Amino acid sequence: MATWAEFVAASPELAAKVRERFDSGTNKTIATLRRDGSPRISGTELSFSDTEAHLDMMLGAKWHDLTRDPRFAVHSPTLEPPAEPTEWVGEAKMSGVVVPCDPPTEGAIPDAAYFTLDIREVVHTRVAPTGDKLLIESWHPDRGYELREH
Repeated sequence: MATWAEFVAASPELAAKVRERFDSGTNKTIATLRRDGSPRISGTELSFSDTEAHLDMMLGAKWHDLTRDPRFAVHSPTLEPPAEPTEWVGEAKMSGVVVPCDPPTEGAIPDAAYFTLDIREVVHTRVAPTGDKLLIESWHPDRGYELREH
């Protein structure tokens, strides 16, 4: 697993694309696991510092899920594709485990939970400039950067 800074150092071009996708809107989608093992999808916010990716949330269902089982997957905001597929900026997702952390020194919300992301996988998907393939770029701490074309 890796921190955001480790991912950026290992694959800076992919990290820039992924960060741009996550920063393209406020609302992201997170998948957690309920007590019975079934998936839960919820809206969430994700922020970045120079070294970490952070999730902040109220003490509710997502928080219960993540304190019981820290595995997560988070998806960037979904933007409507343009008429020309080759102009689509793509989408990004990350998965791994959350690690509880201290609240920020400024702007902390009472009764909120704060996590950093321990990253196991990062993916950016987009249409190739030729318009005839889907390009899937991924990064894993143990395998590094990979590009697949479909």
